[in-house]
Amino acid sequence: MGKKKKVAPLTANQKYEYTMKMVTSKSCITCKRQCARGLAYIEKMNKPGAVGKGVPCILTKGKAYQ
Repeated sequence: MGKKKKVAPLTANQKYEYTMKMVTSKSCITCKRQCARGLAYIEKMNKPGAVGKGVPCILTKGKAYQ
């Protein structure tokens, strides 16, 4: 019969990848607990002509997939 495809287990980062909210640089600036990813995004967006779509916020991650 047909063989089933073996699925590789997800890492911790992959589990939470799609459950984090995307935030803009305005949210990162006002955040009380600024992370390295947010600070790097703020620096990137402060340059003239920068276009961004947001960055996933580690503080808003949801529950892991089962």
